[in-house]
Amino acid sequence: MKGIELCKRFHFEFVEPLLSNHFPDLRYSSSLIGPGSEVLGYDTEMSTDHDWGPRVVLFLQANDMYLVNSISQVLQTNRPREFYGYTVDLNQTIMTTLAQFLESKLATDFEKGPELLDWLTFPSQVLAEIVGGEVFRDDAGHLAAIRKQLHYYPHDIWLYIMASVWNRIGQEEHLVLRAGYVGDELGSSIIGSRIVKDIMDLCFLMERQYAPYPKWFGTAFKKLDCANELLPLLSNVQSALTWRERGTALCKAYESIARMHNRLGISEVMPEQASPFYNRPYKVIQGGAFANAIAAQITDPLIRRLSQKRLIGGIDQISDNTDFKFINLWHAVEHSGERNTVRALYNKILE
Repeated sequence: MKGIELCKRFHFEFVEPLLSNHFPDLRYSSSLIGPGSEVLGYDTEMSTDHDWGPRVVLFLQANDMYLVNSISQVLQTNRPREFYGYTVDLNQTIMTTLAQFLESKLATDFEKGPELLDWLTFPSQVLAEIVGGEVFRDDAGHLAAIRKQLHYYPHDIWLYIMASVWNRIGQEEHLVLRAGYVGDELGSSIIGSRIVKDIMDLCFLMERQYAPYPKWFGTAFKKLDCANELLPLLSNVQSALTWRERGTALCKAYESIARMHNRLGISEVMPEQASPFYNRPYKVIQGGAFANAIAAQITDPLIRRLSQKRLIGGIDQISDNTDFKFINLWHAVEHSGERNTVRALYNKILE
């Protein structure tokens, strides 16, 4: 049984009947969101060896949080040893408020609403965990409202991140060929792999899907509409033994994503054919031109100014370091309201 189905049954067959009986006036939300391969539907039998099993995330109203111990006691008293053959560990069932949960995951106060710059500090994996999974009960509708709000990036943030990824491609597309030209096939291969990752990131963006973290990145990519066309091309880049083969494979992938870009209709029509890099014996797609064409469509004054200063993208483009992206970087000074380290970086650029 997939984890999300197991947790749904756990809610409807165990949690909800107990809460309805012992706390009939309680208004709450119950869901399976947050960390866990089962939230995105990627769990397998191997996933069951740790941090997996019947569980839910319960969201209480702030004025009902005093009931946490009482609810825990009721659940613990009535807990079966097993549920559909899986051990019941109530330590995996979380009780919190929606505001506390969001602050712990995204380090921002959603009662005030995130500002546009805040979106650049949200890892796409965390956003996927919040809008993924399933909601089993939502009495006040607040959880559904938040999931709708976070469903995808605001338009100008989407444009900014997409322009930034095109800019990354433009900065390195000639390097994969230049390295190979001087006999550095290993270096060329490494740069080629970096560009493959950028192309895949761009595909998630163009199809308006949050990209998961590395373990599920390729699995999720296979589900994109563009995967049938691009997977063979990107695989050819990865398996190429010479820089010329690598360059030829990359050009086919470039031309595919250029066509995807034009189908979006978000900028002037861009060239869909790779062209020479100056007078050198290799071709590129001129990623910087795509970046500039997209950035020109940004209308928010702050994000537009940021794009004119630096197209560095969001936190996923700045770093792939797990500790950097997923620890709570907010300053823990009580009542300080200070922005996090990543937000400070954007503010510095805007100075």
